[in-house]
Amino acid sequence: MQTVNIHEAKTHLSRLEDEAAKGNVFIIAKAGKPMVKVLPLSGEETDTTKKLGFMSGEIEVPDDFDSLGATEITALFDRLLLAQARTEGMILLTVDASVSQYKESALTLTS
Repeated sequence: MQTVNIHEAKTHLSRLEDEAAKGNVFIIAKAGKPMVKVLPLSGEETDTTKKLGFMSGEIEVPDDFDSLGATEITALFDRLLLAQARTEGMILLTVDASVSQYKESALTLTS
């Protein structure tokens, strides 16, 4: 594959364009480093959109995927809610018994 420096590419752009259209791929380099690969466009547009299911059978999603980390997420949310209540000088009233560990900011109702 031919490598052309950027100055030569500017000078001979028409000729290089014709070469690329004929299928002769080349690289444009700047200071010796490859920067651009020039190749002809095909007659038809290629579809580069991602397809659903392209990894079908290659990975396995666990049955409990939707509930993974639910306990941790709930605990983080509870701590955030309690921190907000504490910051605003409020007491949180809840029926969630797991919040009772934060006694100074939450009152838990029991039925």
